[in-house]
Amino acid sequence: MSEPAIVLVTTSFPVASDGSEAAGSFVSDFAEELGRHVPVRVVAPGRQSSREPWAENVEVFRYAAPQRPLSTLKLWRPSDMFEIARVLRAGMRATRAAAKVEPTTHVLALWALPSGAWARRVAREHGIGYSVWMLGSDVWSLGRVPILRAMLGRVVRGATHAWADGYKLAEDAKLIAGVPVGFLPSTRRIGMANPLPPRHGPPYRLLFLGRWHPNKGVDLLLDALTMLGDDDWSRIEKIEIQGGGSLEPLVRKRVAALCAAGRPIELGGFLAKCEAEAAIVRADWVLIPSRIESIPVIFSDAMKLSRPIIAMLVGDLPELFARAPFGVMSARVEAPALADAIRTALCRSALGFVAGTQQFAAQFDLTSIAVRIVQELCPND
Repeated sequence: MSEPAIVLVTTSFPVASDGSEAAGSFVSDFAEELGRHVPVRVVAPGRQSSREPWAENVEVFRYAAPQRPLSTLKLWRPSDMFEIARVLRAGMRATRAAAKVEPTTHVLALWALPSGAWARRVAREHGIGYSVWMLGSDVWSLGRVPILRAMLGRVVRGATHAWADGYKLAEDAKLIAGVPVGFLPSTRRIGMANPLPPRHGPPYRLLFLGRWHPNKGVDLLLDALTMLGDDDWSRIEKIEIQGGGSLEPLVRKRVAALCAAGRPIELGGFLAKCEAEAAIVRADWVLIPSRIESIPVIFSDAMKLSRPIIAMLVGDLPELFARAPFGVMSARVEAPALADAIRTALCRSALGFVAGTQQFAAQFDLTSIAVRIVQELCPND
């Protein structure tokens, strides 16, 4: 008989591997790390239902899903309701198929909805346990909708283990479910070894890499950049804005205006993982202007690549900053405060924050996280 596997159920997994998969690059790295210890069967979205090998000891069961992120589908739109219903049926079928094809020891959902709901039902059908790992979108977005909030609470309460990828996020999830929720950081594997350090002084290179979405604050960043004066821009060699999303028309219009004014801004698009690492290493400072955040993957990427950040005072970042300085924090969540933080950073040594970044890099080790998961989900293996 085959060794019992962990079935990992997710809505985030690479399809095109072009950088548009957001948390998907973390999930694929995590699945491969788990596969070093136990067989892993991943349930993940795809262009059509299929079954495919992914890596050694890792197999993927695809369910058909729209190309755009599931989080962008709205229940009140008739066309979206059809897509949501289709995905919910397909995801459940794929979860059942992955759990019954060979022995299964545990079902792990990344993230709470709908993955956790699929995991909960299938685990009950097989008489095994399930666990759930939550993102901010589970708790701070879906958790605001009464029906989904109730579903979220049921999923978390029934789980063997429940984690969230932020400290504040774990506290808020506990308030919804009424049971303890642990902290478990989401982070991905870094392929680049021994990157060159950031510069000691200006002119600096700055990078924004993320979704062009109001939550990620790219519009606040563009507002802040218009507030910088000629003296500030003399300390900037280049700013890269990489990514994509719903605010693309605004981003392109605002960047074009800044470029027309002679500001050195380079606008790109989604980056594959290796390209993202190269972009971070090209930069001296990484910009995180989010309005709402827990601990984003770009934060741990920056720490592992020894890049200080310029960030808004949101989520868990202030608590982490109190432990060791890793850059410059804004005083408030608004464009003028972000502009002030950028000015402060431009007058500081980026190289001087490397010790702080290295301290946090050790806390976001994917191998250690995978070992912990295996030990908790498969204690007798």
